[in-house]
Parts: sequence; C-alpha cells; structure tokens
Amino acid sequence: MVKCRWLDLCVGAISVDIKAMSEAAIETTGTVLERKGEILYRVELMNGKVVLGHLSKKLTDAATEFPDGAAVLLEMTPFDFDQARILSEA
Repeated sequence: MVKCRWLDLCVGAISVDIKAMSEAAIETTGTVLERKGEILYRVELMNGKVVLGHLSKKLTDAATEFPDGAAVLLEMTPFDFDQARILSEA
C-alpha cells in the first residue's frame, strides 16, 4: 500500500512540473561560436557563459545553418542553463 501512495504522489507531482515548465521558458540572445554537428552549436550568451544550442524543429526541417558570429534568439528552461534551443536569427 505504501508504494501505491508514493506512486500517486509522484504522478501528481510530475504533471504539475510539466505544466509549470512549459510556462517558464526564458528567451535571450547569443552569438554562435562554432558548429558542433548537424543541428548543434556552441553559443555564447551575453553574460559570457557558453551553452550548447540545438536547432528548433522548424529550423531543422528548413535545413537552416548559422555561420560563426551570427546572433541567434535562444529559449532556455530555468532548470538547465547549459542547453538552449535556437529559435531564429536575432
């Protein structure tokens, strides 16, 4: 019976966290430092931090490429400041 109560609590907590995370996106700009793969880039934020950025689905489908030094618009979650989604050119 303890496992069932624990599972019910966890399932409820997960659904709340997912809803809260979708509303808490942070948008910022950065500069492309280098291309790491087909959809991966190293991007420097305005504060000097370097993150791994990946292309959004829309940009991946359009086969978009960014040259080194390009300014890009990024979306990040408040839970992981080491990764970002590249939304468009800034």
